[in-house]
Amino acid sequence: MAPRRYVIRTFGCQMNVHDSERIAGLLEADGLEPTDEVADADVVVLNTCCIRENADDKLYGSLGHLKALKATRPGLQIMVGGCLAQKDREVVRQRAPHVDVVLGTHNVGSAVELLHRAIDEGPITEILEESEAFPSALPVRRNVPWSAWVTIQIGCDNSCAFCIVPSVRGREISRPFDEVVAEVEALVAAGVVEVTLLGQNVNSYGRDLTRRRPLFAALLRSIGAVDGIRRVRYTSPHPKDLRPETIAAMAETEAVCEHLHLPLQAGSNRTLAAMHRGYTAERYLARVEEARRAVPDLALTTDLIVGFPGETDADFDRTLEVVAAAGYDSAYTFVFSPRPGTEAAAKVHDFVPAPVVAERFEQLRVVVERSALVRHQARLGRVEEVVVEGPSKKDTAVLSGRTRQNKLVHFAAPARLVPGTFAEVRITAAAPHHLAGDLVGVSALPRHRTRIPVTAVFG
Repeated sequence: MAPRRYVIRTFGCQMNVHDSERIAGLLEADGLEPTDEVADADVVVLNTCCIRENADDKLYGSLGHLKALKATRPGLQIMVGGCLAQKDREVVRQRAPHVDVVLGTHNVGSAVELLHRAIDEGPITEILEESEAFPSALPVRRNVPWSAWVTIQIGCDNSCAFCIVPSVRGREISRPFDEVVAEVEALVAAGVVEVTLLGQNVNSYGRDLTRRRPLFAALLRSIGAVDGIRRVRYTSPHPKDLRPETIAAMAETEAVCEHLHLPLQAGSNRTLAAMHRGYTAERYLARVEEARRAVPDLALTTDLIVGFPGETDADFDRTLEVVAAAGYDSAYTFVFSPRPGTEAAAKVHDFVPAPVVAERFEQLRVVVERSALVRHQARLGRVEEVVVEGPSKKDTAVLSGRTRQNKLVHFAAPARLVPGTFAEVRITAAAPHHLAGDLVGVSALPRHRTRIPVTAVFG
């Protein structure tokens, strides 16, 4: 009998991607095999996000297509997990009764058990309000063999007015320090050379363990000291918790990459206060200046929200000023999306008209891309170390890779440069969102012994 097959579609942040890797690991431990095609799958998992409003549209659109498919294949099992399932468990069940399993963010480890139970018992919904065990104890099927996510913290204790994450991910819980280091050591032994530390508020890591100062700087130093690790990244930090010792650890630990993703969200102090962000624009820019003084060649990226309730022209003009002053290498810009259950969603009378938001969004894009292009043009003629990720999506004759600053570089090279190779590339062209160059040489070959297949990720 042919083995059952599965496909996972992931929407949302890196935490969701890593949860999907865990679900994939559990499914494969149960004997299932991956497929890229929904039509070939016996199990379809939709791992959802609830940060943006269109996440709902994506989910229910996908479930509509799957309903028709399931009508022709009664044995097909559909699982909905992630943040939207945690928040809207009953809505998912009402709108899509054909879903076999609805599970939340705190019981990923039950995925296989619930699928088995659903065969005999029918549709199951299981949502826990707190995690019973830290999810990193689960098996993982990684996306790529040279790079890995490492969760160091789950949940969030902040109260940002626009954010639903604390409601769906729970309170902030840090993973034991030695356990994190041990996982990185095991990953390196398996051939991983790059890790990204994950947390909803990653630089407050350890505050709940010590009841004192965060342990994040010490963790960076310890992981950077693991023999064989070449790159250490982390996401996402909170500006109010960016401490001098973290900046020092970045500067003094060779493996920690010269990249800081520091979400600004808005440049107006009035808007920041309404968001409950816990810092001012002036404090934010001071932290950026401290980081740039300490870490040569630092790349700075951010998140920005346009059209937060009550945002005036003057507020938005201040955002443009702060964004220009920060001089970002790139930015993720979002139109405010009201999420039920958040403080900001209740301020309906303060919503900014859509045409105004669209105009502001375009103005912000121009400012961000202008600074990004300037910073990229400054790299012309330099030789950058990149990790080869594979053929470019737009031109398979060209390879793509990432620098230590997480910049995307396209370059022509022999086909024998397999993913995971460290290559030296001379930069010959710059654009707002990428660099291009010519291969100079190879600095290191991949360390992994076997290729780990890729989980299908969409959205």
